[in-house]
Amino acid sequence: MKELSLHILDIAMNSVKAGASLVEIGLEEAGGTLTLTVADNGRGMEPEFLASVADPFTTTRTTRKVGMGIPLLKLAAEQAGGAFSIESAPGEGTALTASFQTGHLDNPPLGDMAATLVSLIQGSPGIDFTYTHTAGGGVSSLDTRELRAALDGVPLDTPDVLAWIQNSIEEEERGLSQ
Repeated sequence: MKELSLHILDIAMNSVKAGASLVEIGLEEAGGTLTLTVADNGRGMEPEFLASVADPFTTTRTTRKVGMGIPLLKLAAEQAGGAFSIESAPGEGTALTASFQTGHLDNPPLGDMAATLVSLIQGSPGIDFTYTHTAGGGVSSLDTRELRAALDGVPLDTPDVLAWIQNSIEEEERGLSQ
């Protein structure tokens, strides 16, 4: 995957498939490092599975015998002078952290986070997502729990709501890059 937003989409979809009702996505840019976190309250992983999760031949899929999402994210972080870690416990969920040196030649671009968030919400409207991106003293954020409360029963996957989410995140992200 060429963009971090696509890695985030893949990892967050793993959380959804693991039965999470809440997926928290964080990006923090400070001191020449971008730190990505994805945490969920899903089923979690047994220690044996967790120990081999960065191996492409470890997967829960039944349609194919390889799982490339976590191994590719780990590789991208390490190639950009960063690090990767994952913690999980059965019944408690999973937390993944990847860091990237922003000045490194192999640091992947962030990509389209607004489209990633809209895809997650549209594809899993019953799941709550939080997103926080801090950079240069600014913050871009989204919390579907707050949106649900404000919309008073209007579904999040309604086209007008999704368009508003897309536009809001795009505007906030532009503000971070200035």
